[in-house]
Amino acid sequence: MSSKRYPEEFKIEAVKQVTEKGHSVSVVAARLGTTSHSLYAWIKCDGPNSLQYQAQCDESAEIGRLKKELQRVTEKRYILKKAAVYFASQSD
Repeated sequence: MSSKRYPEEFKIEAVKQVTEKGHSVSVVAARLGTTSHSLYAWIKCDGPNSLQYQAQCDESAEIGRLKKELQRVTEKRYILKKAAVYFASQSD
């Protein structure tokens, strides 16, 4: 029994072929030259139900929320700057 090591990128792409593209585990495993048992283990570790995947999704959601908040605050600042210029010109 060989204990061939695969890079993380390889494992993630293999999992994506099963979870996102809908290919069967046996077909992907045969195409990539690995066992279906290994692929199932990778899906368990890196698939949509894994803790690591959930943490990554949570981080992505937080980044999206922060980007929206930054845009809102930037627009507010822009409006306030324009108002300050307007009122400064009115007092002259």
